Amino acid sequence: MQISSPIFHDETAARKHLEAMRWPNGAHCAFCGQTETVKPLGGKSMGEGWYHCHDCRKKFTVRVGTIFERSHIPLHKWLMGFRLMASSKKGVSAHQLHRTLEITYKSAWFMAHRIRECMAEGGSFSPMGGEGKVVECDETFVGGKEGNKHKNKKGFVRKAPVVSLIERNGRVRSFHVPEVTAKNVGVILHSQVCKKTRIMTDESTVYTKRVMTGFAGHETVNHSAGEYGRGEAHINSAENYFSLLKRGITGTFHHVSQQHLARYVAEFDFRFNTRKITDGERTAVALKGVEGKRLTYRQANV
Repeated sequence: MQISSPIFHDETAARKHLEAMRWPNGAHCAFCGQTETVKPLGGKSMGEGWYHCHDCRKKFTVRVGTIFERSHIPLHKWLMGFRLMASSKKGVSAHQLHRTLEITYKSAWFMAHRIRECMAEGGSFSPMGGEGKVVECDETFVGGKEGNKHKNKKGFVRKAPVVSLIERNGRVRSFHVPEVTAKNVGVILHSQVCKKTRIMTDESTVYTKRVMTGFAGHETVNHSAGEYGRGEAHINSAENYFSLLKRGITGTFHHVSQQHLARYVAEFDFRFNTRKITDGERTAVALKGVEGKRLTYRQANV
């Protein structure tokens, strides 16, 4: 799926691509699921891509039931937005999407958040780690330096904590938490990680004996003493991920509110977890998440 592909520049090609992806065995009704009574609608007044279900007597397009529903942005621009966000290692700002796709900034901002919804890991979580595997757990704080804040913000707006779990040579799963405490970290670890896993952390006091009980092992490195690795005991994978996350937020987005941080983190998680495939393949994976997702402008601003 090269960026020169017609699906990124031609509306009909984009629609047919989405139809083939969603309906490999032919169109099915977006409302009742019927397939046998669905027929394409003809006529110039309707335009291309409309279908009618004789069973429930409703009309629909391939957009219905997806993140694209009720959007006035052409599909080929949507697909280009997916391609840009999937292939940009440090993210793409809404202003860049606004300039590249030639849509309003407000539309670009909303589009980016809806694409992040598609990138977010959904459904039931499979446990991370397993027998003989290692999961690193670490936390970071996202936000500007105190000295750079406006005088009215100093001392009031705190940095936003993010806790990440990273399998050695594997996937990452990150969480925006209200604060980093033994209770919050313990809930994340015990709900997301297989008990047969060895856990690697730094010397933070939140990793208490009670929190780490039940896992196959727990080793720490003492960063305050200048120790960053001792055999298999290190959290370098987590540190590498955080450096990418912070460079993206600082260099591309400049500022991310706590209100939307979870979506930005999901975007970086997605690209990290699909880092071993091509940009085109990553775009295709992201597009598989469009179905069953709706995000209204009001919801995005909550």
